[in-house]
This record gives sequence, C-alpha cells and structure tokens, in this order.
Amino acid sequence: MRLLIVRHGDPDYEKDSLTEKGWREAALLADRISKLDVAAFYVSPLGRARDTASLTLKKMNREAVTCDWLQEFWPRINRPDAIGVRKTLAWDWLPEDWTKEEAYFMRDRWADTEVMREAGVREEYETVIRGFDALLANHGYVREGEYYRAEKPNRDTIVFFCHFGLECVLLSRLMNVSPMVLWHHTCAAPASVTALVTEERRNGKAIFRMGAFGDTSHFYAAGEEPSFSARFCETFDSADERHD
Repeated sequence: MRLLIVRHGDPDYEKDSLTEKGWREAALLADRISKLDVAAFYVSPLGRARDTASLTLKKMNREAVTCDWLQEFWPRINRPDAIGVRKTLAWDWLPEDWTKEEAYFMRDRWADTEVMREAGVREEYETVIRGFDALLANHGYVREGEYYRAEKPNRDTIVFFCHFGLECVLLSRLMNVSPMVLWHHTCAAPASVTALVTEERRNGKAIFRMGAFGDTSHFYAAGEEPSFSARFCETFDSADERHD
C-alpha cells in the first residue's frame, strides 16, 4: 500500500484558507494527484486543508472522508523562552532549548517532560495515532508491536490532506521515532507530497518506507517556486525572512 501525505497549500491563517499562491499550488497539486489511481482520500476538518483538497477532488469527481484527528497538532506549551509571554505550539521550540533535554530525542520519553505533561501532549498524540492505526487497519494493515501485520496486503494508494505538525506525528508512528526530531529537522513546503510504501519482506509483516519527503517537483515542472512559509530565516541577518 502507498500513503501520500499532503500538506495544505500556502496558508491564509486569518481566514483558515489559502493565499492566492496557495490556490495556484493546490491546482498544480491537483494536476499531479489526478493522474493517480487513488483508493481513498482523507482530509483534515480545517479550512486550509479542505480547500487544498477541493481542487483535486473536483478534478477527479471524488469525495474525501473528514477525520478530526487529521487537524493540526494543537497542544500549546509554555516554551522556555516565552514563559509569561505566550503559549506556543508543542512543536515550535528554539533549538538551543529543546536540544538540552535528552528525552526529546527518545521515542518513549519525549512527551514525559514537565513542559509536555502540562500541555497534555501525550494524550493528544495518542488520540492521533489511535485514529491513524484504526484507519490503516481498515485498509488491511494492523499495528503489531513495531511493525504492521498485513492482514489484507494490497497496492492501494490513499491520500491524506493535512498539516506539517500532524504529518510529523504520523511519520513518527510509522518510523518509530520521536516526533521532536521530525518537527525540527524536516521541512515540508505547502502543498508538498510525502510518499511511503509498504515493504513486506516476510509474509504478513510490513513496514512503511518513505521514498519522498516534502516533494515539490510538481511546482518546478510548472515553473512555480515553493512557498517560503514552511521555513525560518536561512541566516539571522535576513531582513525579509521570518525569525520566529
């Protein structure tokens, strides 16, 4: 089975929709996805993900199943550098702070620090992965320990329209790693595609292997530059790239 995880297009967060560029990205994405034989579509309930999906669904005359657990990963923490000022997303940290704590690199301990416990991060994480594992089981792959039991192995393609923070949660489950590492060391541009495919080297025992992360080749083929909105400044002296 093949999984395609799509981040929403360039966002207009105030309207929970897409910018003009985001709609162009969604159209190019639709050109790419519509060429595939897709067994099922799943979408976040948030507007920017639904709008991104809408052009693909319209082009293919299809519908998507809305999954509440596919919305952005919301828990807010008291980030060490911003205590008393504001709460931030659980995955929006400064590197000099989160890397001090060895637990954040560990798949079984990253959510057990005081900062994460206060925000109920583990509970939210487990809600997401329960929903994800249940969906995969419906498609024939049942979680068993650190891999998936292929009860009904298949070559279906299923597509998820969601968000960067949530995408990293899904990948952390499939790859058995801490999501903190993915949140801070990967970058999926808006309307990019991450692709994973099952490998079943022994009968009935499967893992999901990632062949592409944050792929934006559909933009380059059309002469469209990927949005910068997924990133922070490349160098600190940059005046027109965001710092925080």
